[in-house]
Amino acid sequence: MLKPFRKIVKFASSSKGAKFVILAWVLAVVLLSVIAPSAKDYKVNSGEGSVNENTPSEISNQIMKEQFPSTDGLPALLVFNREGGITDQDKEKINELSEWLSSDKKPDNILSALPFHALPPPVQKQMYSEDGSTLLINFLLDPNLESGEVLKIMDQIRDKVKDIGMDGMKFEITGPAGISADTISLFKSSDIILMVATVVLIFITLIVIYRSPLLAITPLIIAGIVYGIVDRILGLAGKYDWFTIDSSAVSIMLILLFAVLTDYSLFVFSRYREELKKHESKYASMQEAMHHVSEPIVFSGGTILLAMLTLFVTVFKPYNSFAPVFSVAVVVILVAGLTLIPSIFALMGRKAFWPFVPKVEKESKTKKGIWFKISNQVMRKPALLGSILLIVLLIGVFNFSSIQYSFNLLKSFPEDMPSRQGFELLEENYPAGQLAPVTVLLKSDKEFEINEEFFHQVNDLTQKLAGQSGVASVTPMISDEAMKDTRMLPRNYLSESNQTVRLQVILNSNPYEKEALDTVQKLRDSEEQLLKDSGFSTSEVNLHFAGQSAQQLDVKHMNDRDMIVLFSLVTVLLTVILGFQTRSILMPIIMMSTILLSYFSTLGFGWWIFKHLMGYDTISYRLPVYTFVFMVALGIDYNIMLVSRIREEATKLPWKEAVGKGVAVTGGVISSAGLILAATFAVLMTQPLQELFLFGFIMAMGILLDTFLIRGIFLPSILILTHGKSKKQLHQAEAEEQIS
Repeated sequence: MLKPFRKIVKFASSSKGAKFVILAWVLAVVLLSVIAPSAKDYKVNSGEGSVNENTPSEISNQIMKEQFPSTDGLPALLVFNREGGITDQDKEKINELSEWLSSDKKPDNILSALPFHALPPPVQKQMYSEDGSTLLINFLLDPNLESGEVLKIMDQIRDKVKDIGMDGMKFEITGPAGISADTISLFKSSDIILMVATVVLIFITLIVIYRSPLLAITPLIIAGIVYGIVDRILGLAGKYDWFTIDSSAVSIMLILLFAVLTDYSLFVFSRYREELKKHESKYASMQEAMHHVSEPIVFSGGTILLAMLTLFVTVFKPYNSFAPVFSVAVVVILVAGLTLIPSIFALMGRKAFWPFVPKVEKESKTKKGIWFKISNQVMRKPALLGSILLIVLLIGVFNFSSIQYSFNLLKSFPEDMPSRQGFELLEENYPAGQLAPVTVLLKSDKEFEINEEFFHQVNDLTQKLAGQSGVASVTPMISDEAMKDTRMLPRNYLSESNQTVRLQVILNSNPYEKEALDTVQKLRDSEEQLLKDSGFSTSEVNLHFAGQSAQQLDVKHMNDRDMIVLFSLVTVLLTVILGFQTRSILMPIIMMSTILLSYFSTLGFGWWIFKHLMGYDTISYRLPVYTFVFMVALGIDYNIMLVSRIREEATKLPWKEAVGKGVAVTGGVISSAGLILAATFAVLMTQPLQELFLFGFIMAMGILLDTFLIRGIFLPSILILTHGKSKKQLHQAEAEEQIS
């Protein structure tokens, strides 16, 4: 199975092959830079919908577009606030802004705006908050606008407000359009900041650990070359619409690329240094090093790729859009690990390690560092150490079950972000549910018979909806006059096709919180009974629920479904891959079990820290999926490296000693790689989004836990206690190694 890969690495490690490989990579970067655009030109926010666009809320939105086309648009909310009450002078300035938004001078792509300036004073008064301190005016944008265009319009409105002058009155823009604009504004230069921070951090860490400038700069040069190719491939994908280039996926991919390539570089040059002490030829040393290192790199890259490919089975767009971006990156990273990394280090030879140049030694010397001492303790007390760590990890696992999740994306944004401040002003001064009402569509397969009986049925349905727990009010109720003269019906109540009636439900709770989602779920579950009790035929008429609460409920369902599918699929597939690598049944199960234990324990302890030390009541619902895919895929890397070395040593030593030797000789390089990987993910903690901050924290914490406790102590203890392989299996593995 590994023969083709070993032929490739043998060629890449040879004198002619190394030069050819480096030239091929450089030419590829130059060529793609000329013919392909950068991925940054095509980055988009994939949204929170379904890849199939078939969730109940998406179906409801489609019905709304078809039946009420005039209401279709991206809503923006203008929020005006003054403590003590909005004054008459403030009102004049608001009227001026309202006139401008309704005039021909307004920015392009504003479809319509509420004409506050033209409304009668009594109607205007009703629009203020109860204490008169806050006013909300809404307008609609073209729904097909890119986020960058939305940001441009928001900036034009803010410039107009500055020209008018609000004299101390607070002004914020919120709603879907405001949030979209602020998101783009936040991440305008995030990739550049991330890249610079990542490069600097990796360079400093490598200098501190290895004290060699060339060893510190070379992995970064390699990562730069690989990033140049990945970026242009993604740019081509965006240009020709092969798949979505999600902005969040590109940002996290950048971290993954630099971190994994640095890890692979450490794996290669640490073994290369060993071989340079045995062989004069730098190329022969690299060929021997890659003969041993190529297996863990292939299986490591394979497990990461497989984990990313499983994201294709998800139905939630943000998860699904990660799949192509990361799959492309991992394939290029794997090819670089087998060709570019050995070629560059082989060409550099002993100079790469300056000033600590390795020389050929007649007798191999083993340094008895900290990992030699740890390995001795593991061999002496595997049961004690394994039991202690198991108890500690299970405490974290137990805490995992108490995690509370939030579906309110605004909570993830900085507190000073305009759209968040605007929304919080509305929360303080208006009923919670009024911020994002639920739209109820009474839809018939054929035209309703429009008469008084029909309107009485709808009014009856309206009353029954209003009587449901969690519902504050339902509008409109149709008057007797409107029943007799349909021209008096409220705007957008009945569609032109006479097939759909539109009602508005105000919930008691915040439309983004769990209570609101539960209320919408109860309304959906009660659909058939509500229709029957109101006199409608359930075979011809349906209720559809649209709005933010309905959308977030569908997000919750998609997230639950994707978690179950992903966790199951990744666990099974990666266990199978580990089975191929170890040629065992028990060992891959043990390896995967320790990784899962590490994952659930990390999230459990992380939640305790977030709640009790950082003061968070909830965390983003996306964190478990993101951390699972990356933590499991990357955590297995170090287990693969360790077990590969243990299997190699087990052909020469008894199993217990082989485990100890494997821990001792790989401890330094794996702990260095783990520190760099953890630090690299910790760079995400500098980002303004709470979700990325928590993701970076959890990843860094999990990688450190996995590197030093799971890989260094817990897994070796379990491997010793389960006796590893039998002598027959060891001889068989040795024979297979010699044949390959």
